[in-house]
Amino acid sequence: MKKILPIVFSIALSMSCSEKDGEVDYALLTDEERIELAKEFTKSTILVDGHMDLPYRMYNTGNTMSGDVYDFINRSDQGNIDYVRAKEGGMDAPFMAIYIPAGYQEKGGAKELADTLIMMVERLVSTWPDRLALAKSPRDIEENFKNGLLSLPMGIENAAAIEDNLENVGYFFDKGIRYMTLTHGKDNLVGDSSYDDTETHGGLSEFGKEVVREMNRLGMIIDVSHITDKTFFDVAEISSAPIVATHSSVRQFTPGFERNVSDEIIKKIAEKDGMVMITFGGSFVDQAYSEKNAENRTHIQAWLEENGLERRDSAAMEYIGNYMADNKPTVHVSKVAEHIDHVVKLVGIDYVGLGSDFDGVGDTLPEGLKDASMYPNLIAELMKLGYSKEDLEKICYKNFFRVWEAVEAVAKK
Repeated sequence: MKKILPIVFSIALSMSCSEKDGEVDYALLTDEERIELAKEFTKSTILVDGHMDLPYRMYNTGNTMSGDVYDFINRSDQGNIDYVRAKEGGMDAPFMAIYIPAGYQEKGGAKELADTLIMMVERLVSTWPDRLALAKSPRDIEENFKNGLLSLPMGIENAAAIEDNLENVGYFFDKGIRYMTLTHGKDNLVGDSSYDDTETHGGLSEFGKEVVREMNRLGMIIDVSHITDKTFFDVAEISSAPIVATHSSVRQFTPGFERNVSDEIIKKIAEKDGMVMITFGGSFVDQAYSEKNAENRTHIQAWLEENGLERRDSAAMEYIGNYMADNKPTVHVSKVAEHIDHVVKLVGIDYVGLGSDFDGVGDTLPEGLKDASMYPNLIAELMKLGYSKEDLEKICYKNFFRVWEAVEAVAKK
């Protein structure tokens, strides 16, 4: 595996006389110096992101209907990731989320949609095999990295994809799915969603318990993002393998927001040797941002009702655009670093990673972290907080590889 080039560290040492144990003390460099080192770091170190919604964005462009291949290779002004921006940011393995909206639980077609999204990811790889590759294990990602290929591992978001058939867990594992988020926006057959107040099962359903055991048996990572606290603790009790929140942030910063993980849950995840992959959306990382967003939604809804308009009416779209331009909240990339730092201070450096939710949180992303080209800005913020090169490697990929390999080891038993 490549290391940061010695010349880079020579430059850094000439920038600052700060050095401890033979390593640059990033915290004592200037912001400009840290950014340059962060850029080199991301390009020479494997960088894994636990969750991106690119497949569903591709689906919404209609490419699957027309037969055209989505242009992932060239720079785009749409969405948060393409090949060019991924390479600029040093991203090596963005997990492709096979996202199943909760509506498919009621109208049917969840498995069919999952198959379609998987096919679309596979088609990207078959179209550009000199630049892209699938990945079903840490070894695959390491080999792809050595060969200069961008890995596209896959995970299912919302176990509604397996419908009511336990055998579909194995079906999707064989298709390359390596984690599954148990719920999404509503309770499903597996368990209860943090976005749903119904508490249909009061945690995991009996079927959900079977699903957890089957995922352990196969070596599929259990993703606990989106589930209720009760559901989480059921999973923690039943799973014999480490568990992961692939795209959640810290509830300490957003009190009452169950979608984020509490300190108690973070401790339990660490106890099970799992990890929390911090997500980037503004409402996830900053309470003030979330409250202002809610205030804006309330105002716009009241204005629409008062004027008898729908959101898609031209007059409404103009008003909303102008209003949001004047009232949109902002949050800085440093806030994401604070969430990472909270987990580290609570349970240690071994239990945290990155899970952006790019292409899944719209235009709510922090300043300095708007797309996949901007990971160096986050790395620089962590350097500013005093994180070492070894710490950063753990956050970027080593922690996730450890967990993934542990899940595989449980399956082998």
